[in-house]
Amino acid sequence: MSDAERLAATPGTEALDISVAHPARVYDVWLGGKDHFAADRAAAEQVVRTNPGIMPSVRSNRAFLARVVRYLVREAGVTQFLDLGTGLPSADNVHEVAQAADPSARVVYVDNDPIVLVHARALLTGTPGTVAYIDADIRDADVILDKAHDTLDLTRPVAVMLLMTLQFIPDEDDPYSLVHRFMDALPSGSYLVVSCPEAGDGVAGEQAAQASARYNQMVTTPMKRRSRSEIVPFFEGLEIVEPGYVNMSRWCPDPGDELPERYSPAIAVVARKP
Repeated sequence: MSDAERLAATPGTEALDISVAHPARVYDVWLGGKDHFAADRAAAEQVVRTNPGIMPSVRSNRAFLARVVRYLVREAGVTQFLDLGTGLPSADNVHEVAQAADPSARVVYVDNDPIVLVHARALLTGTPGTVAYIDADIRDADVILDKAHDTLDLTRPVAVMLLMTLQFIPDEDDPYSLVHRFMDALPSGSYLVVSCPEAGDGVAGEQAAQASARYNQMVTTPMKRRSRSEIVPFFEGLEIVEPGYVNMSRWCPDPGDELPERYSPAIAVVARKP
């Protein structure tokens, strides 16, 4: 029995539907974790068969998380983070990376998956009083901002993290207004950090599109790959940080990092609120 299956049998998780794949748990499969069910594994394997590049892509995203958090703490002086769509805890969580650079760093995680909730309460502890978890849909911006105020000082810069999350917010829910709502509530010097799959061209883009179509047939929350012209408006009014709009592996790689020969169509962008 996996850790996820044991958790499903614990009190408080009775409403958990394990018959349908969930993005956070599918992502856990790709990361090599243990907190998933048969439906999640089936969905993950379907995507890998169609798009073998997905495995290096999710690991590139995890590496990007660590690099950008270190940059924000050490270079930009930001020590507060609002991580929207946290996913299951893994190595190098936001608070671990941030507090390694500055023990006073504060992090608020947001997700609404029962398995993520159980793990977050157990594992996302950090320095007492500096790490919190909000059980909410990331589309509930006002609720999240109100609760985040208990841990974060919203009069000081905050980095809003949306890593591999925006693709799960459909156009009908107006993801642009949602992102702007979060950034409008924060002061000058705050940052928006985004990674997301891009609608690409060529063979890799076609493989990714086919994989997304298969994935959407098997999960509770379908995803949408957006083109560059659809992604850029998320950063309206913000200053894009160098190196700009790039593949995740190319965002400020550490010395000695081996860049992949073939890039999956997933990008990273960091922007500052002036």
